[in-house]
Amino acid sequence: VQLVESGGGLEQPGGSLRLSCVVSGGSIFSSYGVGWSRQAPGKQRELVASIISGTTMYADSVKGRFTISKDNAKNMVYLEMKSLKAEDTAVYYCWHISDRAALASWGQGTQVTVSS
Repeated sequence: VQLVESGGGLEQPGGSLRLSCVVSGGSIFSSYGVGWSRQAPGKQRELVASIISGTTMYADSVKGRFTISKDNAKNMVYLEMKSLKAEDTAVYYCWHISDRAALASWGQGTQVTVSS
């Protein structure tokens, strides 16, 4: 399974960005789960949002501001980010888990920088 993220960039505080992830080599329709994680400089990678077995989950720090969605027909996963804050600055990674026992496949990441 290969994943390629896009949509990152420089945005001002309070702004919005939409990240996209195209998944190839595996169907997200039949997968166990998909999601987004991020890693800020000097910090550990953290889970941002996920859809696992139909259940959506968000980190407390992004609840009400970020929305994860997927398009099964296009094999795409999205992360809509609103009311961006400086602390959202990180490399954002898309991931896919084909079944409960499988390891996650990861994309190469896309940089999001929130700064005035």
